[in-house]
Amino acid sequence: MFNDRTTPLSLLQTRRSGKPRAMVEPGPDADQLTTILSIGTRTPDHGKLFPWRFVIVPRERRDALEALLAEAAGRMRAKDIGGGSVDLAANREFAQQAPTLVVVLSKPVQNSKIPLWEQELSAGAACMNILHAAHALGFVGSWLTGWASYDSHVRDAFGGPDEKIAGFLYIGTPGNTLQERPRPDYADIVSVWR
Repeated sequence: MFNDRTTPLSLLQTRRSGKPRAMVEPGPDADQLTTILSIGTRTPDHGKLFPWRFVIVPRERRDALEALLAEAAGRMRAKDIGGGSVDLAANREFAQQAPTLVVVLSKPVQNSKIPLWEQELSAGAACMNILHAAHALGFVGSWLTGWASYDSHVRDAFGGPDEKIAGFLYIGTPGNTLQERPRPDYADIVSVWR
């Protein structure tokens, strides 16, 4: 438990995403990754449904992921559904970057009294908790989607037809100084209901 009340706030105020291609070793070790993913489970979850899963893609499976992406892109091109904009170099980078890669799946419980939308929001919250945990342990993380997140062929490699890829989460050590990105003005996004 933190005794200094500013420490958790400082972590939240300083978390930022890093570019996966700029992440270097080390990534989290097995115990650290267990901690990170366990914190991911401490997510608001109406109905205690656990409507998400985490799939670790180990370094030795990155070539298989690259091949999967190339095959999926080939299918897209063959069907002429936007695959022309997907190139093999980008697939290679997507598959090979960062020391650690976790695929988060939204796994809603069908026929539940809890609306699917709430279950999907819970999967997004799990992604954010994972990024916060990685930051708290001194790593940088990034949450990417892109065409591969919406491709059924890629999804089927990680889950079933009732699941969706919520994101590819990359975790590692920053290879360069992280830049602060523009944030919205408080007054532009916060109002008081009257």
